Amino acid sequence: MFSRVYSVAVSGLSGQRLDVEADVGSGLPSFSIVGLPDLATQESRERVRSAIKNSGFTFPIAKIVVNLAPASVRKRGAFDLPIALAVIQKEVDLPKEALEKTVFLGELALDGSVRATSSVLPSVASAREMGFARVFVPESNFREASMIPDIAIIPVRTLRQTVGILSGAVDPDSVRSDDYPLAAWSELARYPDFISIIGQTHAKRALLIAAAGGHNILMSGPPGSGKTMLAEAFAGIQPSMSFDEMLEVSKIYSVSWLLSDNHPLVTVRPFRRVHHTASAASIIGWGRDSRPGEISLAHRGVLFLDELLEFDQRILETLRQPLEDGEITVNRVSMSCTYPARCQLVAAMNPCPCGYLGDPEIPCKDSPREVERYRRKLSGPMLDRIDLVVHVPRVKTGEISESATRKTGEMSERLRERVESARSVQASRFVDTAIRTNAEMGNDLIERHCGLDDDARAFLVRAVERFSLSTRAYFRLLRVSRTIADLDGRERIAVSDCAEALSYRSLPE
Repeated sequence: MFSRVYSVAVSGLSGQRLDVEADVGSGLPSFSIVGLPDLATQESRERVRSAIKNSGFTFPIAKIVVNLAPASVRKRGAFDLPIALAVIQKEVDLPKEALEKTVFLGELALDGSVRATSSVLPSVASAREMGFARVFVPESNFREASMIPDIAIIPVRTLRQTVGILSGAVDPDSVRSDDYPLAAWSELARYPDFISIIGQTHAKRALLIAAAGGHNILMSGPPGSGKTMLAEAFAGIQPSMSFDEMLEVSKIYSVSWLLSDNHPLVTVRPFRRVHHTASAASIIGWGRDSRPGEISLAHRGVLFLDELLEFDQRILETLRQPLEDGEITVNRVSMSCTYPARCQLVAAMNPCPCGYLGDPEIPCKDSPREVERYRRKLSGPMLDRIDLVVHVPRVKTGEISESATRKTGEMSERLRERVESARSVQASRFVDTAIRTNAEMGNDLIERHCGLDDDARAFLVRAVERFSLSTRAYFRLLRVSRTIADLDGRERIAVSDCAEALSYRSLPE
């Protein structure tokens, strides 16, 4: 007896149709699974056997071969539910039309209940793209799966209930997904408010520009000057995500087992804070099955590297390519996956090992050689990929006293409105492309959208010659100038925009 049901095999964030074929025939009783299954898939044999018996069905005493096609694609995860349905299809006499255009996802417990599985969001999205009409998912994955529109989602609790729905004897549960509104400002209240940060007007302005254009930024300053607090406040002025961006990010979190029934969709831009003791694998991607790393989990959000020069230099160099391309390929022995990594890098560093180089009151204890060795970790090519570099000086006592009596600057809510306004200008500018921010512009789009007046063009030519800027640095300078002009509501880039962008180009001495 031959039977076939359908599932989805996920590699990275891409899904491929999986034909789960079962042949129950004569021969010595055995149960084998072929088609490059991983260890979790191979162990399905014992789970499926017990789940079928404990659900009141008869497990065939025969030679059973289950093939997961296509055979050339390595299968990762548990496909227990479709395997069980393929094995018992003859006994329960499921109509073929009930199995057509239907995908099954889920792991089985030994008692026949259907357990949650990972990668549900990309699986359901792929099933819709492949033309399937409905997807059976574990009940605990229902809200996550229902984030994908235009495909029927049927939540199931047990194998017996699944068979009953397919045969028509049981009506699907009348369950619907709750509405998940866009994140409200109150959800961002866990981040510090910019108005509560004392002084640092110059750094706040640089962070506003970075948020408006999606630019990478590096803050340099002595210990206790507020770099970490500024980075956390920066997360609070990030613009809201579109629904498409929410799905992009949520797919990555689904693959990483970071979604839950209570939080089935990532609605706020991620803020991933990475400690300098983190390994390269945890940042780029890890595990035999090529799980996404921190740079992918920060997609469409912020990757914060505190104490930048305490990181291993090899880790910093591995970030160069994904920061430029917006994606990362994770190569492991058993699998190679490509994940999106379009994030904003926010980094903080001390100017020297002791932290007080350039401080007007506390003398630096390090020799020039020690300072040079310390800074050498930040290579020229890596620094080229950072659009804004800003000095964060130690706050003076007078500023602390003044802040106790009155608040200065703008609240995060107001800054976030300015960021949203600048991003809406960029959305209109790039409406016919896949680009969302000025930081993503290629050279052709820079030539089209970064219109310079004669004075600004002459200023940039002199700046390139005076500071020996690389071609990459020149184009990044133009992107930042375009963002400054957007914040101020100007169509053409002025000299003042270029001058301000140039002021953020190098580390302070």
